[in-house]
Amino acid sequence: MPTIVPREDAIAALEEEWDVLASLFADLGPDDWDRPTACPGWSVKDNVSHVIGTEAMLLGRPTPDVDVSHLTHLRNDIARFNEAWVEHYRTRPADEVLAALDEVVAERRATLAAMDQAGFDAESFTPAGPDTYGRFMRIRVMDTWFHEQDIREAVGRPGHLTGLAPEMALGEVVAVLGYVVGKKAAAPAGSGVRFVLTGPLATTADFAVTDRARQVEALDGEPTATVTGPGDRLLRIAGGRVPDEGTWLAGIELSGDRELAESLVRNLPFMI
Repeated sequence: MPTIVPREDAIAALEEEWDVLASLFADLGPDDWDRPTACPGWSVKDNVSHVIGTEAMLLGRPTPDVDVSHLTHLRNDIARFNEAWVEHYRTRPADEVLAALDEVVAERRATLAAMDQAGFDAESFTPAGPDTYGRFMRIRVMDTWFHEQDIREAVGRPGHLTGLAPEMALGEVVAVLGYVVGKKAAAPAGSGVRFVLTGPLATTADFAVTDRARQVEALDGEPTATVTGPGDRLLRIAGGRVPDEGTWLAGIELSGDRELAESLVRNLPFMI
């Protein structure tokens, strides 16, 4: 069933995210751009380059002709596409990269403003497989917000845990949790799983497992396993920002079937 995302909501969340990024970048110093982030091998500036690359692709611009074949950690075409844009901008100064971001965002704003709801409901490629263009935009909000958080972590400027963009990012993560429960963690048929996210990104999501895991309004009875923790921390793990082994479960409460609950957390990362 196609995912219908209201055009106005997606555009508002994207514009909020772009505005927040511009404000954050204006506050960074010369030494901040080369700081390493949670994305292996990527600096703060590299994260910006990645955002530029995906928005440029959505405008129909060609991928830079950059050889990334020597990078053996790239496991698929999306990773190679991402790295080509990062390599393209890697030696360029931060002000040039920011100018490129401003230019591509301005064109994307105009493109989105010219689209109607039918365009958002149209079938499209997305990083999650075929779905609607609106779903792709919801994923764009999530991905860009994740990289914003990578940058904030690297430069020691936490923030933007409330608002349209983080709420839409949360919605996209919750939409994927059924895959985590049923496929990755292989919760057995007949079980019920509950995620309780606390703090600014708070929500409760229940999943009943039959032939697959489906989100339900409420479980019949007590959950088989429950994972409770700060929403921002669980979203970081879902986005593949995996903590060190020794701190994996720090601040996260597991209840019910502990083995299943721990498997849910360890299989939570779903982004490539």
